[in-house]
Amino acid sequence: MAAPDCLERARLLVEPALEAAVDRLCADLRLPAGYHFGWDEHNGSPAGVGAGKGLRPTLALLSAEAVGAPAEVGVPGAVAVELVHNFSLVHDDIIDGDTERRHRATVWSAFGVDDAVISGDALHTLAFQVLLDDPTPERVVATTRLVDATAAMIAGQAADMAFDDRLDVDLAACLAMEADKTGALLGYAASVGAVLAGADTTRVNALEAFGQEMGLAFQAVDDVLGIWGDPTVTGKAAGNDLRERKKSLPVALVLDAGDSAADELRAVYAGDGDLSDADVIRVAALIEEAGGRDRTVVEARQHLDTALDTLGGVDLVETVVVELAGLACFVVERDF
Repeated sequence: MAAPDCLERARLLVEPALEAAVDRLCADLRLPAGYHFGWDEHNGSPAGVGAGKGLRPTLALLSAEAVGAPAEVGVPGAVAVELVHNFSLVHDDIIDGDTERRHRATVWSAFGVDDAVISGDALHTLAFQVLLDDPTPERVVATTRLVDATAAMIAGQAADMAFDDRLDVDLAACLAMEADKTGALLGYAASVGAVLAGADTTRVNALEAFGQEMGLAFQAVDDVLGIWGDPTVTGKAAGNDLRERKKSLPVALVLDAGDSAADELRAVYAGDGDLSDADVIRVAALIEEAGGRDRTVVEARQHLDTALDTLGGVDLVETVVVELAGLACFVVERDF
């Protein structure tokens, strides 16, 4: 499925503002932060949003347009949410020990753990500075909501880490974790433009609910790609989630069944350290045979349907609703 045009439109609008924000960092922080965003060493221009999927900033701009405001109104929110998202990626790579992201070395792998930690901290703080540069009532509300979304995201990450020591992770626990870790920030992204435009609570809440459900669909697809994705497309090693014994959605669905496949999976996951290549292949086949892959895809589509339903009967610009729906469908159909 081809990427929607709105992703490129958002990139062109947000990238200069993101570059300006990152340029505010001191030189010692700007180098690793710029590297993370895909800095072009030849002309000093960062790849910015284009270095990743650009989903969150695109949602921020569309949410402004959905309530009748120009896309530019959502730019501060788009930059802020992208900075928070990328702070979490820099830190997650350290936590997970991932050495590659977007087909290149991760920040900690390229610059060391200390520089990666402080660079992630800087991106986190910068997000709130961007919003509060002009502390209008709308921007203050947007900042408060970003604090809440970021806190939920961090709680989700903590739950994900806590799962490492558990073999009883079920579907409900996994979905609750992913609602915080991914859904909260996507819910924020999908509503911050409307908040900055001063939209009423009904429309803001509908857009936030859309983003939260889209986030669960997004994470379900990510969980499938984390096991069966093509590394030449995803930019990550094949089977990385299994190698690290992660309790992602396909794993939780099998564990939740309580059958012989669950027992076998538990036995393999009960050890310490990373799984061997042979065990990764064995566990991936086991999960697929037990229906974990197919059921995760079904879960993604169910959350997609719920996301689309949240936009019905709400006073939003119809052409933008069509774009939001197209973006959500793209999320479920993507292979990266």
